[in-house]
Amino acid sequence: MPKLTVDGYGTFDVRDGKRLVLAIEQDAKVDILHACGGNARCTTCRVEFIAGEPSTMTAAERERLAARGLSGVRLSCQIRCDHDMSVRAISCLEGSGRPDPGSTPDEAITPPAVWT
Repeated sequence: MPKLTVDGYGTFDVRDGKRLVLAIEQDAKVDILHACGGNARCTTCRVEFIAGEPSTMTAAERERLAARGLSGVRLSCQIRCDHDMSVRAISCLEGSGRPDPGSTPDEAITPPAVWT
């Protein structure tokens, strides 16, 4: 069972293969944003890796980060918890001015993952 450490929140056991955005929200109880519903469109679910950053990413994540000119961050909606990792959640509901974090992402990575 992978361990997820979220900076400022603690370390949590996470079901193997669970989407990182869901693990942060459901297991670590962090109010992380996912305005687009976890579809790699908005970048509100971005995280900074402290340790355990995956070496691969989906084509959708790569395209969205490049389009926004973002580096040093990853989209938690496009990552599976399949090993121990430590992250810092960047965009949370509290203080965002948004009424909610966004619709709950599906269990499966969307759009369908094409790994690069």
